[in-house]
Amino acid sequence: MSVKEKAHELAQHLAQMASNHRPAMVAISGPPAAGKSTISDPLRAALADLGLKAVVVPMDGFHLDNRILDERGDRARKGAAHTFDAAGFVSFVRRIKTDGNGYYPVFDRDRDIAIACAGEVTPECDIILFEGNYLLLEQDPWTDLKALWDYTIFVQVDIEVVRQRCIDRWLAHDHTLEDAIARSEANDVRNAKVVLEQSWTADLTVDNNG
Repeated sequence: MSVKEKAHELAQHLAQMASNHRPAMVAISGPPAAGKSTISDPLRAALADLGLKAVVVPMDGFHLDNRILDERGDRARKGAAHTFDAAGFVSFVRRIKTDGNGYYPVFDRDRDIAIACAGEVTPECDIILFEGNYLLLEQDPWTDLKALWDYTIFVQVDIEVVRQRCIDRWLAHDHTLEDAIARSEANDVRNAKVVLEQSWTADLTVDNNG
């Protein structure tokens, strides 16, 4: 089944759920380079085809700023669970579940910074698709999210697939092959293992090794 076909089938299920939960809070999680965006973007489009307004909220906007990471000696580990404002993200998700609207930061990958209030969830949204590595992580304070999700999706990939995709990603950002391999091993693969080994079981697991 193609990603588009999966998205259409899942959209129909979420549409039924949205009739009882508004906004419906959906978590799409998985390790780095698992393909979370390749699931969330077609899903949003499939929901629109059904007449539902959905928005994708990436967790990446809650990265700690590089200046803070430098002060802590954590720049090389950027992307690990402890390099995010986890408590701030939990508070934001809780606010959306309660109020149905709010602004959120968006991460600019090219400039490697988060832009404050660059995204908005409006009261017209039927379904919020939250996307990120640690949305199902069994670590405090991430575990506080468990009570806030109406439906959870985990994008499953093998660690070797993560390794190669991350290397390819760094190569696309003009790193040498040696540097791309080093960055993948030192940080991306370590983070992927945490996600794969310490996330709770989702309502739906999607294999995206292909």
